[in-house]
Amino acid sequence: MPKIGLLGGSFNPFHLAHLHLALAAIQHLDLNEVQFIPAGQPWQKKGVLDASHRLAILSRSIQDIPKLSINTIEIERDGPSYTIDTVKALPIGAKYYWLMGTDQLNNFCTWHQWASILQYVQLVIIKRPHYDITAPQALQEELQKQQKSLIFLPFDEINLSSTMIRNKLMAHEDVSAFMHPDALQYIKQHHLYQ
Repeated sequence: MPKIGLLGGSFNPFHLAHLHLALAAIQHLDLNEVQFIPAGQPWQKKGVLDASHRLAILSRSIQDIPKLSINTIEIERDGPSYTIDTVKALPIGAKYYWLMGTDQLNNFCTWHQWASILQYVQLVIIKRPHYDITAPQALQEELQKQQKSLIFLPFDEINLSSTMIRNKLMAHEDVSAFMHPDALQYIKQHHLYQ
């Protein structure tokens, strides 16, 4: 049975920490592939760049890298992007690993129908700087009830975020160390994050 990692997010914009995280998951969990799932309308975030631009940046960032692909299920779906709808729609016949940072772990219990998500995917937690690695009490209890556990992925913390990159771009600072050159060229060409 293939093992597939899923990494959702607004990817506003996609950067090298996202990439290193996916590659670390492939290595440590022996995954067949990691699919990036860009959110269509992220309901917990405002002012996110249009999906077509985020998709273009993402595809330029992972081109030519084996075992990485893009799943556009949330962009193609109308309305807010709820993870539960995404995991319910996954094709059967694979084991799915939902990769998420400790920032998302801390607020997982605010997600729409969060307890049901655990029935479809194995949660894999990646340490993010400045976030507590302890799962919320409600999540711990639900995992126990469903006889499941969390996987914690060993990962060298990278203090890099999309917010930081957006701020640097707005200030006309150099971000070439944090992004694929083709993705950065696309951003400049379309005058994004100005």
